[in-house]
Amino acid sequence: MFESLPHHIHLEHLARLLIAGFLGGCIGFERERRGQAAGFRTNILVAIGACLMMQLSLYMEELFRHLDAQAVVRLDPGRIASYAIASIGFVGGGAIIKGKGSVRGLTTAAGLWLVTGIGLAVGAGLILPAIMATAIIMAVLFLLPVVMRRMPPKNILVILTVVFRKNVQMHNELLKIIEECKSFSSHTVGFEVDACSSVTTYKFRLVGRENAGWVELYEKLRSLDGVCKVGIEESPIP
Repeated sequence: MFESLPHHIHLEHLARLLIAGFLGGCIGFERERRGQAAGFRTNILVAIGACLMMQLSLYMEELFRHLDAQAVVRLDPGRIASYAIASIGFVGGGAIIKGKGSVRGLTTAAGLWLVTGIGLAVGAGLILPAIMATAIIMAVLFLLPVVMRRMPPKNILVILTVVFRKNVQMHNELLKIIEECKSFSSHTVGFEVDACSSVTTYKFRLVGRENAGWVELYEKLRSLDGVCKVGIEESPIP
């Protein structure tokens, strides 16, 4: 039945697939430039696949039009397209990386979800809305980071670890040094003394700007008597 469709219908389907691939590629190009795993080719494939699924959904009505109300087959043209939106979650989930204190890849996962919607829109013939949505997404991805770089730096959470070679009571002195640096605030999260080696470990959770005086703080703590280790690492979200 599909082969009997007019030639111009085939060309229209091909044009929609190409448009969907082009729009998906625009978004994928930005992701590729930022070194994301789901980049140029992935977004093109997702957009074309979503467009094809929408075309198939629309063709289901033509395929089963000859059936009457007594037929066993129950037609739901939107089911294929709805599963395309649901299944892209598995692909998007693979682009998300969770660290100790942050989650990365959410923008890429959201982009894949939007690319699926763009592909479905193109497949349904809503080409102009798909183009406008792509333009808005490109503006968000390219222009918004420029605006955000002009905003004040965001707060980050780190764990500060200070280790002494002997059993010493340095808690108050460490707090005093930390408080002298006005760029961040601190909370004690750990204190440990090794009974065998008498090594004493202090841990603090610090909250401060990205450009806070971390190096200055490190130099002050390293110069303390008996310090054998000073560590600053990403903190789990409390």
